[in-house]
Amino acid sequence: QVRLVESGGGLVQAGGSLRLSCAASGRTFSSYTMGWFRQAPGKDRRFVAAISGSGRSTYYADSVKDRFTISRDNAKNTVLLQMNSLKPEDTAVYFCAASNKGYSRTLDYDYWGQGTQVTVSS
Repeated sequence: QVRLVESGGGLVQAGGSLRLSCAASGRTFSSYTMGWFRQAPGKDRRFVAAISGSGRSTYYADSVKDRFTISRDNAKNTVLLQMNSLKPEDTAVYFCAASNKGYSRTLDYDYWGQGTQVTVSS
């Protein structure tokens, strides 16, 4: 069982930055691929970024590549999402999730946080 709690969301102007954090419980954190997804009003939950258990491999949606950076600290059971050059279209609820299967589909993930709101004003 893994419990995930996100933090760090908020309101920011376009071009600004935010850093999301996800704190995980459980002793097997390093065995999970960790991902970030987002869901805008009226839209499906979509993949943003993921990082392998070791942290050596990272994956990004094309829409955030070169602007967002995912990282993890297995000693602290945390995963971070640094978001730079934010755009209004990045506005969504952002979810942290843990997977022991794949990385890009919501179906790959067994555990989810409650989400944190990110709003980017133009």
